[in-house]
Amino acid sequence: MYMAFLSAAERSFLRAVSQFAYCNPFLPEHTEFERAALGDDFVEGEPVWSQTVEDPERPRANVWRIFERLAPLAEQLRDRLRAGASPREPDLILYEDAILHLLYQRYYPRFYEAGFGTARDQSGRWRFYHDYLADWRCFFELDGVRLPTHHEPRHTFACFRQIQRAFDQIFRDIIGGSIPAARLRAAIWQSVFTHDMRRYRRTLYERMGEFATLITGPSGTGKELAARAIAQSRYVPFDDRKLAFADDETVSFFPINISALSPTLVESELFGHRRGSFTGAIGDRKGWLETCPALGSVFLDELGDLDPSIQVKLLRVIETRTFHPVGDTASRQFRGKLIAATNRNLAAAIRKGAFREDLYYRLCSDQIATPSLAEQLAARPDVLNELIVYMARRVAGAEAEELAKDVTAWIERNLGPDYPWPGNYRELEQCVKNVLIRRDYRPSRAAAEPIEEITHDFRAGRLSADEMLSRYCTVVYRQTGSYEETARRLQIDRRTVKSKIDAGLLARLSPGAG
Repeated sequence: MYMAFLSAAERSFLRAVSQFAYCNPFLPEHTEFERAALGDDFVEGEPVWSQTVEDPERPRANVWRIFERLAPLAEQLRDRLRAGASPREPDLILYEDAILHLLYQRYYPRFYEAGFGTARDQSGRWRFYHDYLADWRCFFELDGVRLPTHHEPRHTFACFRQIQRAFDQIFRDIIGGSIPAARLRAAIWQSVFTHDMRRYRRTLYERMGEFATLITGPSGTGKELAARAIAQSRYVPFDDRKLAFADDETVSFFPINISALSPTLVESELFGHRRGSFTGAIGDRKGWLETCPALGSVFLDELGDLDPSIQVKLLRVIETRTFHPVGDTASRQFRGKLIAATNRNLAAAIRKGAFREDLYYRLCSDQIATPSLAEQLAARPDVLNELIVYMARRVAGAEAEELAKDVTAWIERNLGPDYPWPGNYRELEQCVKNVLIRRDYRPSRAAAEPIEEITHDFRAGRLSADEMLSRYCTVVYRQTGSYEETARRLQIDRRTVKSKIDAGLLARLSPGAG
């Protein structure tokens, strides 16, 4: 007698769960899949996942509602398979996806506690693998049932740990409830897992270190935070005999601030050197490229300041994964991942001959753009209050709430809602600290001078009329600090001025911008 495996309603629910489980959790589509899975039981909330000021660790209610509905259904489906149901392959894949999601949610609290809680004893942190493995066998190892995907429990356990670590790292460090902030979190997630997590799980988990990542954006927008999130979210194999990951030793982050060092020191920090290879080289030294393990990452901050001679050597590292220490002829191998960041316009630097075009194209296979604070506030003005509270908690502890009120009131009285925050998050943090110490903050309004670049593009005929208006509005707005005054001077509508502000150019017009 034929036994039906899935009803139409169950199949619809499992399809939504499958989409939900494999989508990018930081994009608004995640909410739509929750809604599709839960129907009338869906709880309305924010359109994107971000920390909330009121309860930063609060889990999303819909996630656990899906889990509660899925758990009994998974057991029913397992029992139907044991009783002889013969589903088609697409339904078996839905079953596999459902069980994977069930196990991830079931063990997420234990992954979190082992990774971020107090259980730091390496010998016992992952002992719950035995419980996980028992659940795995209960759902996947069924007599007479051949599942199509052939998932492997040890590798899946490692993937679960990576997903938990990546989610918590990105969720905790990249804050802001605006759509630009959500896009940044989503872009970091893609840098770790690509857009296709099924393909990543099958093969790409071993190869993502081969892809360099380039992070661009105005100064003070959290490029190093994005780099750390990527570096600390890499896949680490699990040893099921030792019940251990090697993450404490191998997921490492080696930052180099290129603008803070001379070219000679940058080269030495990066490639290492032999004794006597330059003045002051009194002994052999390994550089970060050699020190970095296979699961580590080297971060080059302020890449746009890299000396042309070192750009050539870096290009070779990316192309061949090999390099030579300064003063040495023996080749070394770079086994880790390369992440670079810049606030400079590399396209303009290429036109001027200051940056190699071939190096740029080697770097930009994976590119992330960090949004300015002005972009976040344009999309959602109340994000400013959220960020002030987070920063106040970091610098004032128990006094955070009162400090946040003082800072908010000071900004309203002295800067107003249209202040462009040219120094971005870094400037806002300085404002919070200044108000804490002196109950005052004095921003510098002196503009820098990347005007030559605009003039050059204008004379070369590279700007469309819309681009020209955008840049002109930005320059005048940088001088006035007011949408109304800019609109009056240019004799256009205030809303037009606000829509035309180029946040990246605004940041580069600010003091200290590269």
